[in-house]
Amino acid sequence: MTQVDYDALSQRLLALCAGESDEIALMASFACEVYHADERFDWAGFYRNVGGDILKIGPYQGGHGCLVIPFSRGVCGAAARSGEAQLIDDVAVFDDHIACASTTRSELVLPVFNQQKRLIGVFDIDSDQPHAFGAEDADQLADILRQVFYGACP
Repeated sequence: MTQVDYDALSQRLLALCAGESDEIALMASFACEVYHADERFDWAGFYRNVGGDILKIGPYQGGHGCLVIPFSRGVCGAAARSGEAQLIDDVAVFDDHIACASTTRSELVLPVFNQQKRLIGVFDIDSDQPHAFGAEDADQLADILRQVFYGACP
């Protein structure tokens, strides 16, 4: 199983996003780089906070995603609602999992905040492998998200 070189990923993303403040452009670049960084990543993308406790699909890589997810449902909704990472080893045992793709076996969802510390969405990574993600993935990606969305890039 390939492991992500998070230092290299961070350097690439910070270089690509340097000086960019448009959230959609940042999301598109982030999703693309992460999706191609590791064979475990079957889908990588953003669900944007559009207000009213609703997430809508944003830039992503992979097969189709769900178009709308309420904060009250699923793994993405749990991350948006709690403001905390959701690391799900087996989506079949997550009571309220929303199956946007039947191939998804495990999921990592991270809340994403802007410079004003407002929730702008969640970053969702799916894998067709169970137990595909660990705490290191969550910690490293959360750190890179912070740098890109309210750190060095904008």
